[in-house]
Amino acid sequence: MMSKAKKKEYIKEMSNYFDKSEAVIVAHYQGLTVSQLDKLRKEMRQHGIIFKITKNKITKLALEKTKSKDLANLFSGPTAVALSDDAITSAKILTKFSKDHDNLKILGGIMGTDILDVAGVKNVASLPTLDEARAKIVGILRSPAQKIASILLAPASKIAILALEKSKK
Repeated sequence: MMSKAKKKEYIKEMSNYFDKSEAVIVAHYQGLTVSQLDKLRKEMRQHGIIFKITKNKITKLALEKTKSKDLANLFSGPTAVALSDDAITSAKILTKFSKDHDNLKILGGIMGTDILDVAGVKNVASLPTLDEARAKIVGILRSPAQKIASILLAPASKIAILALEKSKK
């Protein structure tokens, strides 16, 4: 049993997490083994995501004055919460893990000010991460430059053939 002082500290800590996080995803973890939970926590930690097993009643108190207060109804049963600044990465990790482990059930979440249901979390998981989007943009920008460079580096005969083909069009 938690003392009153520890409960107050827990409420304060969780309130800070809920206010600072851009994304909060709530899930049930019943049936997962300790080693499976440790594996999930480790993967989350590597991406700067906090994954906490919650005490529902106290967590609901922590939610009351935060931007995530609309999630309070999701906190029943064996609940865990993922808190991060990157909704896409946390949604991807949880969605992938739930596909591999049927005992992890995503309940919903919040991204910014938008409340997400299970389908919403899965849609967010299908989006490219910031790094993936940057890589695609760089690839698109590099493509024309690579074609020009390969033409300039080609032997003179290939340039003549290319010029002949262009003149036929």
